[in-house]
Amino acid sequence: MKHFISFCAVVLFVLAAKVTMAAPQNTDTLVVKTNIYCSHCKQCESCKGKLDLLMEEKGVKDMALNVELMTITVVYNSKKTSPDKIRTAISNLGYDADNVPANPKAYEELDGCCKK
Repeated sequence: MKHFISFCAVVLFVLAAKVTMAAPQNTDTLVVKTNIYCSHCKQCESCKGKLDLLMEEKGVKDMALNVELMTITVVYNSKKTSPDKIRTAISNLGYDADNVPANPKAYEELDGCCKK
């Protein structure tokens, strides 16, 4: 009886692991070309703080800024948001996002080092 219970526990554990691994991952990655001219945006309190607001967007799981390539890489849940919504959110922070121009009001609020 003791072996039977142990066997059942192992079988349940294996089945649970398979179900968990088989669950679809709705995570996608988007690389957005932007217009960051500041060489210290990762350290700058106003720039970094503004870019961190992107993490508050529904479905955004992670983001990384590459100043050299002028890109923002966004990891997101494709069931909760879309590339167009992410581009709009970046635009609303004051930065161009691929073909979506920066929101003029938000752009004016950027520090001078972040503008052309």
